Amino acid sequence: MIEHIQTLAFWTPGPFELVVILLVALLLFGRKLPEIARNVGKSLTEFKKGVNEAKDTRDEVMKDVNKVKDDVIKDAREASGFDELNRD
Repeated sequence: MIEHIQTLAFWTPGPFELVVILLVALLLFGRKLPEIARNVGKSLTEFKKGVNEAKDTRDEVMKDVNKVKDDVIKDAREASGFDELNRD
């Protein structure tokens, strides 16, 4: 019984099922399909823009964090006199 349930969880439609699904969608949405496709395209474009903006923001934050880290390391070395020992 458990094996049967597990195989149902991983069912994927075959070519015939996909054709049936497309025909049902065409019958249900008919004239609205071009508008729906256009809206989906616009949504995907906006989503990609948002992802790119998030990546840019992450890169800027990482750049700032690395700059602060480098400044802290530099200040710590100067305060401990470690740089002066290495120069001699």
